[in-house]
Amino acid sequence: MLPQPGDLLRIDGRASVQFGGDRALTFRVVSVGPELTHLGWLWLTGYVVDRRGLATAKREVFVQLAGLRPAAAPAYPRRAAQCRVQANSVEASSSVGSNRRAGR
Repeated sequence: MLPQPGDLLRIDGRASVQFGGDRALTFRVVSVGPELTHLGWLWLTGYVVDRRGLATAKREVFVQLAGLRPAAAPAYPRRAAQCRVQANSVEASSSVGSNRRAGR
């Protein structure tokens, strides 16, 4: 069964040798790549999650479907306001014309 957005997975050496040993991670899936890859492998985009359920880094990983395992729920409830991943900064336009619309 393919992972779905929102799934919490344990990615370790069974999914790819690059995640073996102490490099294993807990991963919250955001999207599954539509690209055709090697048989049984897929691209996942998502966030590395710490023990408390907080996102610590956005990653794109190439893993074997057969090696993916569901992860245990975080020890503490997640709060949407708590996140260690820096959000994109957006600057508002300060150019407003007489009709109160942003200038171009």
